[in-house]
Amino acid sequence: MNNPTAAILIIGNEILSGRTQDENVRFIARRLAQLGIKLEEVRVIPDVPARIIGAVNELRAAYDVLFTTGGIGPTHDDITSECIAAAFGLPWEPHAPTFELMQERMGEKFNAARQRMATMPRGAKPIANSVSLAPGFTIGNVHVMAGVPRIMQAMMLALEHELPRGVPIEMRTVHAMGVMEGSIAAALSEIQERFPAVDIGSYPFRREAGWGVAIVAKGTDVAELEEVIAQATDLLAAQNTAPVQGEPAA
Repeated sequence: MNNPTAAILIIGNEILSGRTQDENVRFIARRLAQLGIKLEEVRVIPDVPARIIGAVNELRAAYDVLFTTGGIGPTHDDITSECIAAAFGLPWEPHAPTFELMQERMGEKFNAARQRMATMPRGAKPIANSVSLAPGFTIGNVHVMAGVPRIMQAMMLALEHELPRGVPIEMRTVHAMGVMEGSIAAALSEIQERFPAVDIGSYPFRREAGWGVAIVAKGTDVAELEEVIAQATDLLAAQNTAPVQGEPAA
């Protein structure tokens, strides 16, 4: 069984400027792993219509599922929704049920700016937002969500039951202090060759006691993952260290 593939498109000048740190990729990636969806690409682009349209069309064709975050608020630079409509060649128009709901809940506060949040590509299906009412939406294999982490998380959880499924992607980690990547690189490559279906990575880290390295194995076959980590543990132990299962403490 081939696991479905996915990409995340992060839209927003605030991410590229460094003013805002993205918190959404980690959450989405972990939820996708549980669903058995393999996240294969993450891209960050500015609030530029041609860039958004081009990236959406490229990524929705390349992957089974595309998630976008950012740019669906009420301000002038929130242009994701109309760009998605353009990417699909569809009219961008008020979504009647959403428009009516927001008008009922917000009353006089439902001004022209907020009405943008009830405007979607024709045929789009809203993604519920239990935090602040204004929804995201799905069109084709593209799921458009807010950039604010709390709101995005609510949308992602509301959306999950509609996503494709695969074999859950598991992760195992072992780490040790006092090991440098260069000293284990060749032996780790040999482990990777023995287990081609497992994604194996080594990640150096720094703590007060000095440098260390974590070896991470990801895949769908739990037995293979356990064997990879067992061999990685032996590899680290051969460096006169005391390997520890799991992520290193912060």
